[in-house]
This record gives sequence, structure tokens and C-alpha cells, in this order.
Amino acid sequence: MVAMSVTAPIAATPAQLADVTYNADGLVPAIVQEEHTGLVLMMAWMNEEALRETLESGRTVFWSRSRQARWRKGDSSGDRQWVRAAYYDCDGDTLLFVVEQEGAGACHTGSRSCFFRGFGTPEAGTPEAGAGLTTGAHGGAGLTTGAGGGAPGGALAQ
Repeated sequence: MVAMSVTAPIAATPAQLADVTYNADGLVPAIVQEEHTGLVLMMAWMNEEALRETLESGRTVFWSRSRQARWRKGDSSGDRQWVRAAYYDCDGDTLLFVVEQEGAGACHTGSRSCFFRGFGTPEAGTPEAGAGLTTGAHGGAGLTTGAGGGAPGGALAQ
């Protein structure tokens, strides 16, 4: 029997939602980080409707700038993201979602992370190069987690 991930809605207050600052196009960047590894999986855009749906449903929902349409991660690929925690930064202009990543990964190329290309690394440029990304010495794509209930530390792993 395959274990199913459980959705966990997040009850944001009206004041918290009002703290989010959208750009001129009505969008805010959303960074997605893997829960157990700290790996930064992807960045996508959310409008207010996508943010609300993500928080209410417990699955990541984004706004496609190219298609001008809402998309829920994993609906076509099966690589769903189950939200475990949600944060907004000090300016309210960037979101961070800590997720349980289901399936092969977050990137449309087949890589676990969209951040598989590194500046100054000879193997950069292919999805396979990023397949083994880890946090730690020169892991690059991971964020450290700090004390305080698992809140992200906010610094790139060194």
C-alpha cells in the first residue's frame, strides 16, 4: 500500500494576508523548499487567489505568466507539493513554502530542483548535474534551518 500525503491547510489571518505586497502585475514570488532536506526546489509566481488556494488546500498553486492561468503543481506531472509551512518575508514581498515533494521533483526538466545550474561549476547546465544537490559544503541550493520551530534560517548553505 502506498502512503498518501495529507493536506494541511494553513489558517492565515486577514492581517497576515494584507501584509503581502504584490508587484504591479498583482504577483508575488514564491520560493519552494523541501521539508526534510532544505533543498530549494523552485520559484514561481502567485497572485492573491493562488496564495489563498494554496493556504486553504495545502497544495501549491501558482500563476503562470506565460499562459496567464492558474496551475496547481503536480496536476499534470504527478509531482505534487504538500505544504507543511508557509512564511512571508520582512517586507511582505516574497513568500516561502516548505513542502513535502512527491514524485520525481519540482523541475519540468526532470531534476529534483530547478536550481541545478551553478555559476563557476564545470558540470552546470544539465538536469543530471543537479540531481544530487545537497545542503552542506557548497550545496548551494539548500537553505539552513534555524532554531524556533523549524523556521528557515534564510541563509544559503555554505
